Amino acid sequence: MTPEGTILWEASQDRKDSLNLTKFLHFLSEKGHTFQGYEDLWRWSVTDLPGFWSAIAEYFDLILEGTPTAILTDDPMPKTRWLPGTKANYAEHVLRHENSGDPARTMLHHSSELRPMQTASWAEIAGQVRKLATKLREMGLGQGDRIVAYMPNLPETVIAMLATTAIGAIWSSAAPEFGAQTVIDRFGQIAPKLVFAVTGYRYGGKDFDRSADLNRILAALPSVEHLILLDYLPGAKAPDHSATKWQDLLNGPEVPAATFHYTRVPSDHPLWVLFTSGTTGLPKPIVQGHHGILLEHYKSAAFHFELQPCGALFFYSTTGWMVWNTLMWGPLMNGRAVLYDGHPSHPDARLLWRIADETQATVIGISPTYIQIVKQQGIVPKDEFALEALQSVMLVGSPSTPETFEWVYTSVKPDLWASSQSGGTEFCSGLLAGSPLLPTRAGEIQAPGLGTAAYAFSDDGHPLIDDVGELVITQPMPSMPLFFWGDETFARYQASYFETFPGLWHHGDRVKFNAHGGAHVLGRSDATLNRYGIRIGSAEIYRTMEGIPEVTDSLILCIEDGQGGFYMPLFVQLPKGETLTDDLKSLITKRLRTERSPRHVPDEIIQTPEIPVTLTGKKMEVPVRKLLMGLPLEKVASKDATRNPTALDWFAAFARARG
Repeated sequence: MTPEGTILWEASQDRKDSLNLTKFLHFLSEKGHTFQGYEDLWRWSVTDLPGFWSAIAEYFDLILEGTPTAILTDDPMPKTRWLPGTKANYAEHVLRHENSGDPARTMLHHSSELRPMQTASWAEIAGQVRKLATKLREMGLGQGDRIVAYMPNLPETVIAMLATTAIGAIWSSAAPEFGAQTVIDRFGQIAPKLVFAVTGYRYGGKDFDRSADLNRILAALPSVEHLILLDYLPGAKAPDHSATKWQDLLNGPEVPAATFHYTRVPSDHPLWVLFTSGTTGLPKPIVQGHHGILLEHYKSAAFHFELQPCGALFFYSTTGWMVWNTLMWGPLMNGRAVLYDGHPSHPDARLLWRIADETQATVIGISPTYIQIVKQQGIVPKDEFALEALQSVMLVGSPSTPETFEWVYTSVKPDLWASSQSGGTEFCSGLLAGSPLLPTRAGEIQAPGLGTAAYAFSDDGHPLIDDVGELVITQPMPSMPLFFWGDETFARYQASYFETFPGLWHHGDRVKFNAHGGAHVLGRSDATLNRYGIRIGSAEIYRTMEGIPEVTDSLILCIEDGQGGFYMPLFVQLPKGETLTDDLKSLITKRLRTERSPRHVPDEIIQTPEIPVTLTGKKMEVPVRKLLMGLPLEKVASKDATRNPTALDWFAAFARARG
């Protein structure tokens, strides 16, 4: 196994000289701020918040109407507000580069299982946004109205989002693979006036007619006044609700940029509503603002993804995941975004690499789980694809093992920046990130993000180094939620993040920072394994399991009996047709004991047909743990919020059989 912390890559001096962050350091130097590398800059960024964030606003030339009365208010988290006294518009910034070069140049690459690869130019996207925004205004929609989408990851969805935010309306989206109740649980909280929708999609070569689900959704949303329908899946049934066709809204004369105005809104005005996964109970409706998202997204796109002008960002994502909202980092940086809708491994796991190669993607975001599939299929991307433009691989969605990092360098490209980053829907960005100014170390997140005062805290509230603690944010960040929709007293917001360490953001991850500034995320706090009084991160066990080729996936739990005892089962998913043997159990036990410790050895190893995951692909450790503690399925998870709901049925039956 690759030793954790091994330096796998360092940028050449030429690359360091060309970095966005290097140019920013020169900009700061001209302002009288000189820093000796990333760590020095980070320390300033979290101790002089007005200085750092005002530099971000100036460096990226934010389009602000009015003069800010402050960079941030004195209100403590979560009521801190950014650039008060000014108005701004998110869509105006995304589309500001329409004429920064040839308007016919590519802004979006897009494909799906129903559409071949195509491109859309800056002129096409910006022109359609202006036409759609104008039509929305003519329909009586405007500032503060909620507009939602039940749409795939298509350029039409991007256009709808940008048109919505251009007029000061509030956006939210759900992927069409979401079950009706999951969508109702989300959109029902925000009372939308208009819905963009499709009646079906194709995934893994199969067609899914969602007209019945759409009928259920619309029936449960009495606030809806308009339905805009995109004809996408051939043969899908029409909904019962009267609808306007997407194309009809885009007919008519062009709307010149010179005559179109963006609705600029105050710093406390909502931009969009994102939702937590909602595995149990109603998902939290997280509201973020134009100003905060612009500050955070410019910083992250430029300095933590190092997206260059003309570069291309390719993230595999659905419209139900916050990563979809970050795809506009490409256009924000005067670059391109790559959209794909469909199964990431259909017909095989070469697909995403083929798309990256064809679109000349410079930054690709993929999950360690996807890499496992690539490895299991024996695919070595560098042997089949040129990937000439590729500069960075972002490992997102779950903790990455040292072996995952090493595989990127041996199987994709030896000279690129591989970076594991960790963030969350709550920020629509990263918290732990990094930079090519720093070396890439196996299995390690390079550093906290700039402007992110992230620390590991002990249970009694003290910072830790080289020891595992709770991930805590001690200073406000611009993209922190303005509020939760409908939570006028901030009670739900406070209870969710500020009760454990009063006044400080408690993120809910177990994390370890080491002496040189790197970080390791060891899993969610509420899924931590506690054995003999020692906390074990599930990520440690998953790392060993990923190194056993006979195991497709796994899930580890620890259930206390309230009397000092516990039960720690390990569930394993094997390739189709394979059976868990005593030899494989012995191998797993031996690997866990020798690579980890005797405490990591489970009480029982059990074969399961499938590991349940959320719609965004995260293992459902907490709901399964609650099932095994005796709670009924309907109390622990919404099956509509599960990518593979039959997997939960199996665990519910297993729990009942255990008694």
